[in-house]
Amino acid sequence: MSEQSSSQIDLIRRGYAFAGPSIVLGAAVQGEQVVPDAVVRLPLGSMNRHGLVAGATGTGKTVTLQVLAEQLSDAGVPVFLADIKGDLTGLATAAAGGGKIEERMSSLAQEWTGTAYPVELLSLGGQGVGTPVRATITAFGPTLLSKVLGLNKTQESSLGLVFHWADQQGLALLDLEDLQTVIQHLLSDEGKDDLKGLGGLATSTAGVILRQLVALSAAGGDVFFGEPEFETGDLMRTTADGKGVISCLELPGVQDKPVLFSTFLMWLLADLFQDLPEVGDPDKPELVFFFDEAHLLFDDASDAFLTAVEQAVRLIRSKGVGVFFVTQTPKDVPDSVLAQLGNRVQHALRAHTPNDAKALKATVSTFPTSDYDLAEVLTSLRTGEAVVTVLSEEGAPTPVARTMLRAPQGRIGPSEESVLDGLVTASPLRSKYAERLDRESAHEVLAARMQKAQQEAEAAAAAEAAEKSAGSGGRGRSRAEKEDESIVEQVVGSSAFRSMLRSAGTVIGREITRSILGTGRRR
Repeated sequence: MSEQSSSQIDLIRRGYAFAGPSIVLGAAVQGEQVVPDAVVRLPLGSMNRHGLVAGATGTGKTVTLQVLAEQLSDAGVPVFLADIKGDLTGLATAAAGGGKIEERMSSLAQEWTGTAYPVELLSLGGQGVGTPVRATITAFGPTLLSKVLGLNKTQESSLGLVFHWADQQGLALLDLEDLQTVIQHLLSDEGKDDLKGLGGLATSTAGVILRQLVALSAAGGDVFFGEPEFETGDLMRTTADGKGVISCLELPGVQDKPVLFSTFLMWLLADLFQDLPEVGDPDKPELVFFFDEAHLLFDDASDAFLTAVEQAVRLIRSKGVGVFFVTQTPKDVPDSVLAQLGNRVQHALRAHTPNDAKALKATVSTFPTSDYDLAEVLTSLRTGEAVVTVLSEEGAPTPVARTMLRAPQGRIGPSEESVLDGLVTASPLRSKYAERLDRESAHEVLAARMQKAQQEAEAAAAAEAAEKSAGSGGRGRSRAEKEDESIVEQVVGSSAFRSMLRSAGTVIGREITRSILGTGRRR
C-alpha cells in the first residue's frame, strides 16, 4: 500500500500511547490529512537509547532538532547542539506565531506558545560568538588528533608513540606548539637517541606528522587547543525554574574545518563518558547530545577511531546520555553505530542518481516492516514531514508512522545580534573560560633544556679556547696530569655519560612538572 490504512492508524494510536512522560513529535498523516488523535511521541526514558535524524538538505532536519531541544529543555533535560549554520540561536527568541505556524498547529490540534529558551552560546576556541571551548592536546589524544590531521594507520600509531614518550618524560602537551616542539626535539641531533629508544617511529613519519601539525596551526587550528580546558560537566545545567540549559556550539566560523569540529564533538562525548557516573536507565536522560553533520565524523576514519566511536556510543547510555546523529542518509553512519540508534526520524530523500537509489533502498531496509511502501513515501514527504519509529518504554520498536511534525516555539532562524550579545555577557561560564592560559608545558621545558645545553657547550668551548691560549705556559705540567685530564675528557665526551645526563635532566623535569600539574586530568 502506498498510503496509510485505517488499521495502520490504529496501530499508531496504540503504539505511541505511552504511560510515562514523553516528547510530542507531531501526529500521523493519512493521505494528505493529519490525524490529530494519532499523536506521535518519543518517551523520555528512551532518549538515552540514541537516535538518528536524517534527510536530504532542506527537508527540515534543523527544525526537528529545535523541536526536540525545546521539549527536552521543558522537561528539565540539558541539551547540547552543534550549530553548523548559526540558525539554532533562534531558540533564545520566542517565535511570533501566526501564518504557517498557526495553520500547522491547528491541523495537529496541539497547544503552542511562543517561548524563549535558556541558551548557552559556545564557540570553538573563541572563533565566533560565545564562550570559548578548548581542549588540551593530551586530553584530545592521538586517535582523535590523527583524524583531524588526516593520518594513515602507520602515522597514527607513530603519533601514539610520541604521546607515550612525552607522558613518560613528564612533558605536558597542552597546545599544538607543545606537540610540535616534542617532535622537533625527537628529530634533532640532541633527540636522536630518544627517537631510537621509541622504536617503530621512523624519522620520515615523524616529519610527516610535524608538517601536518604546522599546516593545522597555520590554518588557525591552534586556537582550539590549550587551556583552560572545557569541563564537560558545564553542559549539565538547569535553570532556577527547572528548565534544561541548551548549550549551542556556534560553528559558522569554522565551517572550513569540518573534520576538526566533528572530531571535537567526539572529544566532548568521550570526555562526558569519562567523567559521568553510572546511572543505568533513568526516567529521563541526564543530557541529550545532538551530533550534526555526522558523516564528517566517519569519512576516511581509521579502524581505531571507528572502534572508539562505537564503544563511546554503546557505553555512554549507562551514563544517562542520549546521542542523536544528524545526517543525510543512514548510510553515512557505520552499521556498528547505526545498530545502536533505536529512535529514527527520517525526512525526505531524493532519488535522482543511482547512488541516491542505493541510499534509498538501504534506508528502507533499516525500518521495521509496515503497510507503507517506504520507497515511495520517503521520496514524497513534504517539508516538515518525516517517517518516525522510536523505542517504546519497554524497548520495542513502535509502528512506522508518517508524521506531520509540530512547529518549534522558538524562532526559526538566528536570533538578533543584541540577543546574542546579551547571552554572552550574562553567561556564568564567561569568566571561567574567556581568557586563554599559557602555563609551562613541553615547549617551555624542552626550550629551557636546549638553552642550557647550548650555554654549557659555549662555556666548554670558551674553556677550551682559554686552555689553548695558555698552552705555552702549560708545558711544565707533568705527564700524569695530562693523562688524567685526557681520561676525564674521554668520559665527559662519551655517549654513555651524555645519556646519563639526559636521563637525570628528564627525571628532574618530570618531577617538577608533576608537582605543578598533578597526576590526574590536567585542567
